[in-house]
Amino acid sequence: MKLWTSVAAAAALSFVSMTAVAADYSAGSLELSNAWTRATPPKAKAGGGFIEIVNTGTEADRLVAANSDVSKKVELHEMAVTDGVMKMREMENGIEIPAGETVSLKPGGLHIMFMGLNESFEEGTSVPVVLTFEKAGDVAVELPVAKMGAKAMDHGKMDHSGHDHSKTN
Repeated sequence: MKLWTSVAAAAALSFVSMTAVAADYSAGSLELSNAWTRATPPKAKAGGGFIEIVNTGTEADRLVAANSDVSKKVELHEMAVTDGVMKMREMENGIEIPAGETVSLKPGGLHIMFMGLNESFEEGTSVPVVLTFEKAGDVAVELPVAKMGAKAMDHGKMDHSGHDHSKTN
């Protein structure tokens, strides 16, 4: 019976656009979806990671760190225009995820910054990263790699069947 339930659930998911699915990953009151990165040129030194985080709870949480073996260093960054100049800075205190709100890490704004890449990100592969939240703990996430210069990931074409949709600790 469990097998048929799993098969039915998988079939239902294959007919639903990924944008309609509530979350690709969850931990505590956080739902994470639309995770992605973009391909980097050969010998690139840095890359960005993007994800949407919804806090369905009644208390704020905070994304305090990101870690991955794909680069020497991973930081949480903000890109903003100050006095007409685009500036990027590390979010040393992490990124607050207010209760009942959605925070989007996306190009040109808040994002995960991979620095000192061990190898370039190739379209069609994925980049593993562990996101650490103050309250929800660690969440292992796969960032599918979109084409170079992409503004967003076309999640409708992605196969998410291999994801473990639970937190790692």
